[in-house]
Amino acid sequence: METPRNLIIQVKSLVKKYGSLIAVDDISFDVYEGEIFGLLGPNGAGKTTTMEIMETLREPTSGAVLIKGIDVSKNVNQVKQQIGVQLQAAGYYPSLTLTELVALFAGLYNQPTDALELLQKVALTEKAKSKYKELSGGQKQRFSIATTLINKPSIIFLDEPTTGLDPQARRNLWELIKDIRNSGTTVVITTHYMDEAEQLCDRVAIIEKGKIIASDSPDNLIDNLVATGFERKKEVKKANLEDVFLNLTGHEWRM
Repeated sequence: METPRNLIIQVKSLVKKYGSLIAVDDISFDVYEGEIFGLLGPNGAGKTTTMEIMETLREPTSGAVLIKGIDVSKNVNQVKQQIGVQLQAAGYYPSLTLTELVALFAGLYNQPTDALELLQKVALTEKAKSKYKELSGGQKQRFSIATTLINKPSIIFLDEPTTGLDPQARRNLWELIKDIRNSGTTVVITTHYMDEAEQLCDRVAIIEKGKIIASDSPDNLIDNLVATGFERKKEVKKANLEDVFLNLTGHEWRM
């Protein structure tokens, strides 16, 4: 018998308009506790706007988002205590060390934080005394994910977390996100990389022109397509060029 799952996010008939432009067009979906949920779609599809409403960063035109039963539009401070939001690079002081930045954010959250313990979770202990501006792209992304964990959130939101990273950094970040989920934190992620969604997500919602056009587990969506008689024009090999690259260069964290 399947174990009952607890709803942690409910998105109900959500609409966001900018003048005559409808960025989010009456979408509804649920996210369950302890899963990685993906919002997929091309650039401009509405996935980032949807996430920003869930993060309390934008007001919806109509509809509602409930996080652990709390309406994000009516109880912003309560919601902020439950979530972790990934900042973009511009949100950091480049000349501060990672330890100093952790202390800064911990102070903003009024949350005692062991900086070294936090950095260890994202394989950045050796960079504790390094300045943010000295980090590689992958290290900056790992650090930005670390900052989402400072207030011990129930849910973290990651917007295109692997954009611009090399294959090793991408795969390492995938493992980090899985580890965070396995520790009990629900993860909501946006991406337009389908291999990433297939590897990471328990369920996905595919968004196009502000509407959800499909929602299910990646496996079910693929199986449903195959059941229609769909076949790839080219036979899929057992490995791809990215696998070759990683086999030759290794999977270890790059410091």
